Amino acid sequence: MPDTTEDLARTCQDILDRTQAGGELSHEDAARELALLADVIARLDHAYHHDDAPVVTDAVYDALRRRNLELERAHPGLRRKDSPESRVGAPAAGAFRRHRHLTPMLSLDNVFSREEFEGFISRAVRFLGLSEEQANGLDFVAEPKIDGLSISLTYEKGAFVRGTTRGDGTEGEDVTANLRTLHNLPQQLQGPAPDLLEIRGEVFLAKSDFLTLNAAQVAAGQKPFANPRNAAAGSLRQLDPAITRQRPLSLFAYAMGYSSSPVAETHLEYLRQLEAWGFSVSPLCTLVTSVAEAEAFMERIARIRSGLDYDIDGVVYKINERTLQDRLGFAGRAPRWAVAWKFAAEQAITRLTKIEIQVGRTGALTPVAILEPVNVGGVIVTRASLHNEDEIARKDVQEGDLVRIQRAGDVIPQILDVVLPRDHPPHPFVFPHECPVCHARAERPEGEVVWRCSGGLTCPAQLVERLIHFVSRDAFDIEGLGDRTIAEFHADGLLSTPADIFRLPRAEDAIASRPGWGTLSARNLMNAIEARRTISLSRFIYALGIRRIGINTARLLARHYGSYENWSRQMLRATTVGSDERLELGSITGIGSAIADELAAFFSEAHNRQTLADLTQVLHAITDEEMLAQGELSGKVIVFTGTLKTMSRPEARAIAERMGARVSDSVSRKTDIVVLGEKAGSKARKAEELDLHTVDEAGWRRLAGLPENP
Repeated sequence: MPDTTEDLARTCQDILDRTQAGGELSHEDAARELALLADVIARLDHAYHHDDAPVVTDAVYDALRRRNLELERAHPGLRRKDSPESRVGAPAAGAFRRHRHLTPMLSLDNVFSREEFEGFISRAVRFLGLSEEQANGLDFVAEPKIDGLSISLTYEKGAFVRGTTRGDGTEGEDVTANLRTLHNLPQQLQGPAPDLLEIRGEVFLAKSDFLTLNAAQVAAGQKPFANPRNAAAGSLRQLDPAITRQRPLSLFAYAMGYSSSPVAETHLEYLRQLEAWGFSVSPLCTLVTSVAEAEAFMERIARIRSGLDYDIDGVVYKINERTLQDRLGFAGRAPRWAVAWKFAAEQAITRLTKIEIQVGRTGALTPVAILEPVNVGGVIVTRASLHNEDEIARKDVQEGDLVRIQRAGDVIPQILDVVLPRDHPPHPFVFPHECPVCHARAERPEGEVVWRCSGGLTCPAQLVERLIHFVSRDAFDIEGLGDRTIAEFHADGLLSTPADIFRLPRAEDAIASRPGWGTLSARNLMNAIEARRTISLSRFIYALGIRRIGINTARLLARHYGSYENWSRQMLRATTVGSDERLELGSITGIGSAIADELAAFFSEAHNRQTLADLTQVLHAITDEEMLAQGELSGKVIVFTGTLKTMSRPEARAIAERMGARVSDSVSRKTDIVVLGEKAGSKARKAEELDLHTVDEAGWRRLAGLPENP
């Protein structure tokens, strides 16, 4: 993992380079990339929110978040507990008192096109189960997305009592004294207000004030601020409020946190109420009633963006009706009812000098375009996405071509097309049919777009990557065994299999004598290894690197089977197609037939079974899993069947899972509750045959603690 600011920046660029290279990642490669993204984005959040010293540009940061989200959507079973999509900001700093938000202060998902915005609407409509007429009746409030510092303001009986930074989304830094210096922050709300109220806003520095402030910094012999956002954050987090008072900070209020009593039925009404209380609200906020209007507003804001006296990087669209916002709730770190539409990507033309092939952990061969360096929106681009053999053929990309590239999300370079006519003789790229690392035969399975090295664990690229995955954060998490150390130990014959890791203590003296090591560092590594001889079942399953098995899928399996002995026994039996164990595996919600096939294939291989046997010899214990959630329905297996009238199936499933239940797609003797909607069909009949507990929709709402007549 990156240690210095320079290492962190280089790691960010490496991730974007791999993203540029494209190609369909295997579940194993995606899991490793998501683990790295989780670590890198957490460090960037700390630098940005805690130190007010961003390591990369906002565009690079957005691209990393977007890459993380794309991988999670492509591999939903890999979503991590520490996913960047489930956290916001960074923990509060020690210099300020911490304060817990009454309502979590979360972030927003991003979209970059009309199609993606339509996708956001479609997901909300499906979640709510709205009819076409109801969907067409949705309206949104459009607000320019200010590039400043998010803040939460608490008022008691109309008086300002506390202001906190976003922090990690749960608690932030108490900067009340500094906020009191802002000229447009009401110390007392004008008119009636709830007894207890949280108001969310953005503290920013106008461009004109930023230039004046930087001139004063230079005149005083001090380092100028990098941009208005940094200046605003640094000003607000001064230990001396007198310094903050000298900085011309401004505030726009834009959202509600906690409120002890209702304020407004729509978001637009709430903005008007904020103005009535004495807050400044962006004068550009607008109600839009269609995708076309949203797109037109986006284009208008893009045209006037440079003329605004404050920085913006897009437009936030929020579903206007508050009751729908409440029903939609949140997914991870972001609301389902709001999204940030970022400005369009930039484009440039450069020459493609070479096409290189990279080898991933599962043997996937991925083509990477090497480009003559070109400046695209202030960032030097040297590599771009080519994805796979079919993509190269579709765009007819050849070495030596002039190509048009764009930075998707303002960062990730992608090749759009070739600039014709060519200025060189044509020579189509021939995709290699052997691995460039071990020279084993490459295969492209029928129906897939990815060529894979057939060398398996005999291919150094794959073996080393698998060992790196085995000790990664969500797997065995062995401190001291980083990527470079694994590669060096493998090259020197110390590591060939996962079990060899737990035999390293035998070589402690030899490791201590290696360059860059010593007695203390070798002992620390041995202690870290010994500490992992007892491991949870979910970490163990994830560490095996089975294709399509991410950390969330591993948790599902661990939770379902309970112990290593039961899991391994059931998986062996599941290798038989049509067996009860195979059917049970495929019926677990979140597993499905593709993942079941991968598990069966893994246990069908003798060398994989030997790997498991070797590991169980060197580990002390593979522990049972604790329940991942507690609630009234915790641990219950629920099946929904038929049509629900008061909510959509996804909404019902989300409620059940929040309460600790496991939702299955099939009825079996292990099912605890079957919820019968209208036209329940065969699942209702099977529940009756098995004498299972069934409830109608009203009964389900009672179990979930919801009003029976919404």
